[in-house]
Amino acid sequence: MSDVEFFLQGHVAHVKLNRPKSLNAIDPGMDKALLDAWNEINRDANIWVAVLSAEGERAFCVGADVSKGTDRASRMALGGGLTGIGGPLVTLKKPLVAAVQGYALGGGFELAMCADIIVAASTTQFGLPETKAGIMGECGVMHRAIRQLPYHIAMAMILTGDRLNAADALSHGLVNEVVDHANLMESATRWAEKITAASPLAVQAAKMAVLQRLDWPLEVALATRFEPIEEYAFTEDRQEGARAFAEKRKPEWRGR
Repeated sequence: MSDVEFFLQGHVAHVKLNRPKSLNAIDPGMDKALLDAWNEINRDANIWVAVLSAEGERAFCVGADVSKGTDRASRMALGGGLTGIGGPLVTLKKPLVAAVQGYALGGGFELAMCADIIVAASTTQFGLPETKAGIMGECGVMHRAIRQLPYHIAMAMILTGDRLNAADALSHGLVNEVVDHANLMESATRWAEKITAASPLAVQAAKMAVLQRLDWPLEVALATRFEPIEEYAFTEDRQEGARAFAEKRKPEWRGR
C-alpha cells in the first residue's frame, strides 16, 4: 500500500495519508505524492471536490517526519505545497473536505486548516507544539491559526502548546462538524456529495473569488471584477441551471 493513497469515486477524489504507525508524519516521498495528487485534482475537470483523510485512529497527521530530514533543494513544501510551509504554495482550485481524527499537530494541524470544510472525530486534538518543545522552524501554521481562530484562543495555543479538542474547535468555528470516529468518513463523504450537487464551475469560481479577495479591503473587493465568475455566465452549466429552475427539476451538471 502507498503511503499516500489516491482514488476516485465519481466526481470525488480521495487522498489518504497511510502511515499510521508513524502517526501519518509526512516524509519527502509523501510530500511529492501529495503534490502529484493536488496537481491531478486541479488538472482533471471530472474531479469536482476532494476529500483528505488519514488511516488509523491515533492521528490525522503530526506534521513533518523529522527523522527523515529535509531536502531543501527538492522540497515541495509540507503537504505537497498545499500549506506552503517553507516552499511554494499550491492553491487547490477544487473544494477540499478534511476528515480529521486523533492528533492534528504542527504541520498536520495546518494541513487540516487548508481545507474548506473540516469534519473532526470527537477524539481530535489540534495543537501547535513548537514553543513547548523548544523547536521553532517555519511558522506557517501560526499564521493560519491566528486567522482561523479567535485571537486569544490562537495565541494561547501558540504560546503554551496547549491543545484544542474537537468540541472547543467546533465552538470556535474551526470545524464544521464533530462526529464519532466510526462515522467520520461517512460525514466527510456527505459533505462532498453536498458540494457536488452544486454547479462545479460555479463552486470553483466562487472559491477562487473568495481566496483571491480575502485580504483585500471590502470596498475594494466589491468594486473589482472577477473574470472566472463573469466567464461562468457563458457556460453550459449556467444555462442548465436556468433551465432546471424553470422546469422545477434538479440540474444535471456537466462541468462545462
